[in-house]
Amino acid sequence: MDDMSLPPDPFENDPNRPFGTGGSTSTIEREELREELEPGDRERFAHYVRKEKIMESALSGEPVIALCGKVWVPGRDPKKFPVCPECKEIYEGLRPGGKE
Repeated sequence: MDDMSLPPDPFENDPNRPFGTGGSTSTIEREELREELEPGDRERFAHYVRKEKIMESALSGEPVIALCGKVWVPGRDPKKFPVCPECKEIYEGLRPGGKE
C-alpha cells in the first residue's frame, strides 16, 4: 500500500447514515475561492471534527479530517484558537434550521 494514502473517511461509521440501497445522495456544489495570506493560515484555527473521531485519533494516532478538508493529528487545545470560518459555515449549513 502507498505510504502517502489518505486517512479513512471520518463519516464511514456514522450511525445516522442510511442503510441499504434506499438512501439518497446529494451533491453540494460551491465555488471555492481560497486565498491563504501566509503559509500555514489553516494552522491558526480550531476545526470541526466529530468528537468520537478526536478520541479515536488520541488513542490510535491516526489523522482526522475537518469539515473544511484539513487533515491532521490533533494535539493542541482548540479553545486557544478561533473557529475555522470554513468549518463553521459548513457546520451551520448541515444543521437543521441552519443557513438557508
